[in-house]
Amino acid sequence: MTTFCSDKLQKITTPFYYYDSVLLEETLNEVKKREAAYSNYEVHYAVKANANNTILQKIQQKGFGADCVSGGEILAAIEAGFSPNKIVFAGVGKSDWEINVGLDQNIFCFNVESIPELLVINELATAKQKKASIAIRLNPDVKADTHANISTGQKETKFGIYFEDMDKVLDVLRTCDAIELIGIHFHIGSQILKMDNFVSLCQRINQIQDHLEQVGVQLKHINVGGGLGINYTDPEQDPIPNFADYFAVFNTHLHLRDTQKLHFELGRSIVAQCGSLISKVLYIKEGVNKKFAILDAGMTELIRPALYQAYHKIENISNPQEEYEEYDVVGPICESSDVFNKNVKLNVAKRGDLIAIRSAGAYGEVMASGYNCRTLPKSYFSEEV
Repeated sequence: MTTFCSDKLQKITTPFYYYDSVLLEETLNEVKKREAAYSNYEVHYAVKANANNTILQKIQQKGFGADCVSGGEILAAIEAGFSPNKIVFAGVGKSDWEINVGLDQNIFCFNVESIPELLVINELATAKQKKASIAIRLNPDVKADTHANISTGQKETKFGIYFEDMDKVLDVLRTCDAIELIGIHFHIGSQILKMDNFVSLCQRINQIQDHLEQVGVQLKHINVGGGLGINYTDPEQDPIPNFADYFAVFNTHLHLRDTQKLHFELGRSIVAQCGSLISKVLYIKEGVNKKFAILDAGMTELIRPALYQAYHKIENISNPQEEYEEYDVVGPICESSDVFNKNVKLNVAKRGDLIAIRSAGAYGEVMASGYNCRTLPKSYFSEEV
């Protein structure tokens, strides 16, 4: 449970990100415990969720791997201490320099998303006289119950290779001497709360594995991506997601072979609940039928509400009294979409009050921008304040 000391936080220039190190530690310990219950499971932290160097260091110290989607993320992971032999590299548009970074660092695996990419990796690896380990990202055509912008496992998306094209991929692989196929990779979407979605993924993987074995393809690794969601509505009720049930789904429904290792790419579920965006009320503006709480944070600090219509719990941490008013909580950016939420019931707010926007540890700080020539937000950890 995250607690805020308003007096201490009041001394810090807003807006900023505040991370509860205790909650992050407890979450990491829970993931480690559940991972350890299965000898052939390995978790890679999805760096895109939050690339804060301190957070990366805390995660790698627990022995997790890293899931990267850019050359910059590979370098950030290595700088934070992640072992290259635990780094997987995904992404539909890997540029030559990024692939070369992966090859030079001897990363564990490239998750390949198209035949043209496969050919480029082979060409670059050949030039370096190296062999690149790859997993083919297959599009399982499994629908995830989530926002359309973060659903990635259906046929008509830019992600992955259609299973119907797998025979073509295998034909191309036979001509690629600098490539070793070690696995297959999947990711059906993000912020998934219904375990049935993962059951459907397991069933589809079972079918795919059976087919591949019939054509003589034996795999060492299966990567099921991530996607486990969190409780944005009530972060205090569920500060740590239900990792036990999540891992158990794959143990029950996925037919792994005895020698196979199962890989996960968890991001949001690890870091989201430990982070909050702390902002200050600039003005309370009286509208015709409503009030606006205008904050000094906006979509430049947390773009998810504008981009995904995402919900975050919003709290006035300066006024703990049980008197409430409704506000449209908005930012200062010159865009009408710069709204955190409408008709938010808050403890009565006034100029200077601190507002906490909860569950912002994932896709918050890492997606911040300098639009309107604004300064990127700083971050602070609970042990620092």
